[in-house]
Amino acid sequence: MFTGIIESVGYISAVQLQQGDMQLCVSTAALDMSDVVIGDSIATNGVCLTVIKLTAQGFWADVSVETLVHTVFASIKVGDKVNLEKALLPSSRMGGHIVTGHVDGIGEVIERSQDARSVKLVVRAQHNIAHYIAAKGSITVDGVSLTVNDVQQTSFSLNIVPHTAQNTVLIDYQVGTKVHLEVDIISRYLERLLQKPSLTVGEEVIPESAIDLAKLAEFGFLK
Repeated sequence: MFTGIIESVGYISAVQLQQGDMQLCVSTAALDMSDVVIGDSIATNGVCLTVIKLTAQGFWADVSVETLVHTVFASIKVGDKVNLEKALLPSSRMGGHIVTGHVDGIGEVIERSQDARSVKLVVRAQHNIAHYIAAKGSITVDGVSLTVNDVQQTSFSLNIVPHTAQNTVLIDYQVGTKVHLEVDIISRYLERLLQKPSLTVGEEVIPESAIDLAKLAEFGFLK
């Protein structure tokens, strides 16, 4: 679990293809790695990667076929800069929002402009996740927790304030840049609840609206 508050900008120092999937070596730059052990999670451009080996400059991680299919890591190369965040601790401040490190889709920057001291980006999302994005809601873009300005069909706009620009890789984004998107986890659970799934007990299908304490007791769920 992460917050979307970037701790350091690192870069890819090695890429190795491994029998259809990939291993990445990440140089973590100023990220404090003194408390990181094998098996820990580090969000790398918003993708939760597991540390499999520590080096003097950073860490190695496996990237599965599933991750390669749903992210832009299939085209990542040595020298590419990445946003880094270590996993959330119980004692940490929740400065951004709840981020899982599981990418929902790939977006594309379609506009970039200056907006006073901020950089304004317009990003187009894939159709299957666009309906999760709400004006003034939270979204994670390459691991960065951001607030959505407004939404127009499948695109949305963001303001990158100077601090975020200086401490993430978002300042380098131009029209055509592909980015990892993770929608607010709350919206996904709300959609599931609104679908009102039914409960199947034996051969009987009970609509959710008919499920109450008496019905649960009848089928042995309560004693």
